[in-house]
Amino acid sequence: MICNVLSIAGSDPSGGAGIQADLKTFSARGTYGMAVVTALTAQNTQGVSGVHAVPPDFVAEQIRMVFADIRVDAVKIGMIANAPIAEAVANALLPHRRIPIVLDPVMIAKGGAALLDVEAIDILKTRLLPLATLLTPNLPEAAALLGEPAAANRDAMEQQAEKLRALGPSAILVKGGHLAGTQSPDVLVSESGITWFEAPRVPTKNTHGTGCTLSSALAAELAKGVPPETAAAIAKDYLDQAVAAAGTLWVGSGHGPVQHFHQLWR
Repeated sequence: MICNVLSIAGSDPSGGAGIQADLKTFSARGTYGMAVVTALTAQNTQGVSGVHAVPPDFVAEQIRMVFADIRVDAVKIGMIANAPIAEAVANALLPHRRIPIVLDPVMIAKGGAALLDVEAIDILKTRLLPLATLLTPNLPEAAALLGEPAAANRDAMEQQAEKLRALGPSAILVKGGHLAGTQSPDVLVSESGITWFEAPRVPTKNTHGTGCTLSSALAAELAKGVPPETAAAIAKDYLDQAVAAAGTLWVGSGHGPVQHFHQLWR
């Protein structure tokens, strides 16, 4: 059986992040992808010039229509833009909380543009985090959710992951790509304990959409019934290869996208 995975996120017209990256990842991981659009962005590999949020009622209606007709095996939540949309998404997903939900707390674009307003952070913490099977913040996002400085070492990453798990998610994967050094470690904290995932840092500027891609790969694996620890290992390996192959693409002059189909395109 081919699993169905739903992305609830913003659109990136340049194709490297948002629902475009999610749908590519779902397909690459052997699942059928669907997408509910929360916001339209005007962006390219150099930055974001504008965001147009979708009315919350229409976001909820998109979700309702998908669930009314299609079996959904997992959900990935990305950019939610503002507090009313966060509320709408939480209310729409509440009846479906037994389905694996991966929450990627998208707050800041690669170029520095804000993608989540301040009021939405509180709603995300109180309404969406308790619904999440797996939360996937990078170091700045974890710090923002906790109101603390960004972790500068592995001990701090573990401590912040534990604090975030206390807010409701079943498991937390804190991504260490912002750490200094030649390694890019991630830490998973779940009911099974603490698991570290190691990888060397790939020397490339083409990292647009890495967070979207990782969380979508996780959702695809969870949809298949894979446990979080195994899903995280598979997703990280997939992303590492996608980043390593990013140079085979020629997209834009800024932070280019990763190669989602590195295993298929030769």
